[in-house]
Amino acid sequence: MIDGVTVRQAGEDDAVGGVLPRWVALPETVEEIATVLRACAERDLAVVPAGGGTKLHWGPPPERCDVLLDLCCMNEVLEHAAGDLVVRAQPGVTMDALAGELAGKGQELALDVPFAEDATVGGTLAAALPGPRSFRYGTARDLLIGITVVLPDGTVAKSGGKVVKNVAGYDLGKLFTGSYGTLGVIAEATFRLHPLPAERRWVVADLDPAEVGPVAMALAASQAEPSAVEVDRPDSGPVTLAALVEGTAAEARAETLRELIGRGSLSVEQPSWWGLIDSDDVLIELRFLPSHLGDVLDAAAGWSVRGSAVSGRLLLEARREMERDEVATTLTRLREVARAHVLAAPYEGLDRWGPVSGLPLMRRVKERFDPGRRMSPGRFVGGI
Repeated sequence: MIDGVTVRQAGEDDAVGGVLPRWVALPETVEEIATVLRACAERDLAVVPAGGGTKLHWGPPPERCDVLLDLCCMNEVLEHAAGDLVVRAQPGVTMDALAGELAGKGQELALDVPFAEDATVGGTLAAALPGPRSFRYGTARDLLIGITVVLPDGTVAKSGGKVVKNVAGYDLGKLFTGSYGTLGVIAEATFRLHPLPAERRWVVADLDPAEVGPVAMALAASQAEPSAVEVDRPDSGPVTLAALVEGTAAEARAETLRELIGRGSLSVEQPSWWGLIDSDDVLIELRFLPSHLGDVLDAAAGWSVRGSAVSGRLLLEARREMERDEVATTLTRLREVARAHVLAAPYEGLDRWGPVSGLPLMRRVKERFDPGRRMSPGRFVGGI
């Protein structure tokens, strides 16, 4: 133990991208996280935070990993101020457990995350993968209103709601969301909530790839106000488009969207593929201007494609085993029409991130927060 913190020897199941840590620490409070990080700083030990492990293999392997900081014991909803539409939770709370707690008061955190049964609050923020309804409600970064973090030297810092201590000049919530554990440890998070919608309707239609872009743009601009417009193409054939309408008069508004598409069906049940990731042995995320959707679909021929037609975000999954060189060739083609980075792949030597215009600034932020390069070293853009 480290000053009261439970520590055990690591086993094979604790490996991060094939890198086996020496120990696993299981803190139960913010103060215990700080204790572990102070001890690691004194001994120059590299630390990788972990939640449910659903996305721990995303990103490159760490350059080194001495301690896996397992946050599974920090799994409480600390405060739900239903009247203020605010919730504060520890990082090890699963997204399913949080949803169940909020639903009892008729509210939700409008993040549609894959693997929700095991995905945690901390991991959802660290990986920052947007869900289908980010078109209407925003991403995790937008819904986060307060955060408590522990910095690599053990300093506890807070920003946003109920501020006690700030790191001057930094919006910690914005920085830590999507940072892959490279700046410190998310110890608590406070989110803005929404009421559960009274009704939901999906409009589903199969379209020719050339039709999808113009139809999606028309739906996004419609006064029927869809919460999401998602596409799914298992191969290079037709594209299934599904639009979600929530709230008042959902049936009538969904019918408006169906008429705008010119065909399709209405359903109270979401499509079976909605917001899911089927396999992430090779998983690529694309970001692009929605008006370029047709070009992106052409460049992604031969891959399973799923994601938001109106937010300009798609996930690509290999439909068959692909060699590293074939994936690299696909990336080169994709990067001519979109920003593409590899979330998961079993290969070494692959350019996972591509060109990143803000890399010099990101390096300076890393140096400011983690000059000793002890937090998930090498896991983020440019080997940060």
